Amino acid sequence: MTELFRMNEAQPRLLDETGQGVIGAPMDRPEGLLKVTGRAPYAAEQRPDGLVHGVLLRATITHGRVTGFDEGAVKDLPGYLGLFHGPEFVALPAQGMSTAAPLQPDGAVGYHGQPIGLVVAESFEVARDAAARIGISYDEVPGAPVDPSATPLEANSGGDTETGDLEAAMSAAAASVDLTYTTPGHAAAAMEPHAAVAEWQDGRLTLHGALQMLQFNKAELADALSLDPDKVRLLAPYVGGGFGSKLGISAEHVAAAVASRALDRPVRVVMARQTVFDAVLRRSETWQRLRLAADAEGRLTAIGHDDRVSNVADQGFLEPVSAATRFLYAAPSRLMRQHVSRNHRTPAGSVRAPGEAVGMLALECAMDELAERLNLDPLDLRLRNIPETHPETGQAFTAHALAESLRDGARRFGWDARPETGTRREGEWRIGMGLASAARTNLLIPSAARVTLGPSGAVVETDMTDIGTGTYAIFAQIVAEVLGLAPDQVEVRLADSDLPPSSGSGGSFGASSAGSAVFLAARKIRETLIERIGGAPNTVRFADGTVEAGGTRHRLADLVSEPLAMEAKIEKGETAKSHFSSGFGAHFAEVAVSDVTGEIRVRRMLGVFGIGRVLNAKTARSQAVGGMIWGVGAALHEALEHDPRTGHIVGRDLANYHVPAHADIPRALEVVFLPERDDEANPMQSKGIGELGISGAGAAVLNAVHNATGLRLRDYPATPDKVIAGLDGLGRA
Repeated sequence: MTELFRMNEAQPRLLDETGQGVIGAPMDRPEGLLKVTGRAPYAAEQRPDGLVHGVLLRATITHGRVTGFDEGAVKDLPGYLGLFHGPEFVALPAQGMSTAAPLQPDGAVGYHGQPIGLVVAESFEVARDAAARIGISYDEVPGAPVDPSATPLEANSGGDTETGDLEAAMSAAAASVDLTYTTPGHAAAAMEPHAAVAEWQDGRLTLHGALQMLQFNKAELADALSLDPDKVRLLAPYVGGGFGSKLGISAEHVAAAVASRALDRPVRVVMARQTVFDAVLRRSETWQRLRLAADAEGRLTAIGHDDRVSNVADQGFLEPVSAATRFLYAAPSRLMRQHVSRNHRTPAGSVRAPGEAVGMLALECAMDELAERLNLDPLDLRLRNIPETHPETGQAFTAHALAESLRDGARRFGWDARPETGTRREGEWRIGMGLASAARTNLLIPSAARVTLGPSGAVVETDMTDIGTGTYAIFAQIVAEVLGLAPDQVEVRLADSDLPPSSGSGGSFGASSAGSAVFLAARKIRETLIERIGGAPNTVRFADGTVEAGGTRHRLADLVSEPLAMEAKIEKGETAKSHFSSGFGAHFAEVAVSDVTGEIRVRRMLGVFGIGRVLNAKTARSQAVGGMIWGVGAALHEALEHDPRTGHIVGRDLANYHVPAHADIPRALEVVFLPERDDEANPMQSKGIGELGISGAGAAVLNAVHNATGLRLRDYPATPDKVIAGLDGLGRA
């Protein structure tokens, strides 16, 4: 029986009282050795008997319909097994957390590079050759719109909010800004390419996939194949990154399953890196207009955030650009408004920190521009405008560390030594400092887990995934702390859809949501054992494989001669209505800008964050560092480029899509976690971190560029050509 727990009130801090010393420690990943020695089997490395290989066939038009395939040139290839296509194929990747997968009706083509079929052969080489030779005929719709700026805009009225009178506040303000920013599309480009190995036995599908959210992926895949979900089993014990691109199922999963069922053999489909870029969800490009107004004391009187994004027709996801703007700062007049361009580029979807990653580039740079108009320190402007409650909903905030993060970070970084704009030089290099706030909504997603305690230790079971975020380590730490075990006495079994369903990995909610279910199941075992020995809960101590009560010590192994299993599920409750939970933080950056080349070098960075209880100091720091690096990439490097004729992505690999390399990231990159507990977030008092690390990081870099040079760039990324042009426009000293 599963015990259901709803978050209806602030939670007691059991993990502050347990005393085992495991939770929060910088524990190494239990699976780390397997990964670095190449012995952790990822989806593409599964090799069931009789395995054959599939290569996706993709559209070479932008918009229209497939009218036929010509296999004449491939039927005699040795080992060629066939071409599979039809309405079962996923036209657009699913978004995750859905119950249905979008299908490709009657051969419709919505974007150049869209998967339209699967070629299968005994060897990968023959399948790849055959895919290149098959002739495809189309009924093409000419002139399909691929440029978001040349497409009629639709209003996303569901995302609009308006309070007060923005125009009047702008007119009456002591200082105001009305600025436009643009960001390009971004790719998730996880290290592990998208892959699937499908096999059928007795009418049941087993699929090894690179997937983030198995509970939802199982439903999506069953829907695409017209199956009962009980006929689908998904396995994803090791996933080499996702960043949103593996939230839902996509073409390789459905294609492998369809072909495997027809051939009665296991089928393996692995996307080439170029196919990942072409056919997997991208982050939308954005156009953003920021309007900010303030009185003479620097109190915001108006915040306006208009944005435009794009996606293909019929896709519901729209980049939530103003997500952080809605609650980060207070102002009586507020306007948030979004419009969407429907075009025929690769579909847009969730990429790490959807909304905040690009929205805060604009918001936090605009805040600095307003501070300059007010002749006010950017730090002071932010501190003066932190709201008491959520500005739109009136909800109370849970633990709110923005002010402390800004003050603590300023002290650590030496903000008081920030130079006057454009005054500090070292030869050809101009030096400057910048800051930005960080914020990312914290979510609690329904999750279940089972914990079993036996004489030799404990076992954790849940379909939660580890996409490089440290789940194996964190869940072992939670159970070890609650039950007084060593971490190596806890076995963690993950990513099997036959196990209790969890939130999955995404949205920075995995560790806290699925981890809370693990915590609750372990706590139930703890309570049961306390009842068995007749101790008072506040006097019992679990430590080092023993339970001590009233001066008597019991070995755990003696108390569970028969395994003791408990299952728990957590979901939102009343606190989700009364309180708003978010991670908060602050970013600080120092940059050097070359007068000669326009190159921007990040010399040092600091991120200070309030994330509630830290569950593992090492993996939490890694998540924050990774996020900050991604923020640098968004500010200085990353941009998807599209062919203006067809809309397809032209920088289709990591040689041409520029991401930060080792030389771009300073060794002096520091992360600080404030001592915080968020009692309304979940029973462990923890919050997410990975996406918080991105949110605002790029803006701190760009604000530092202005401090160094006096140059304000609003078309991102800030590449050297734009810097040189800007410096020329300012006139070089």
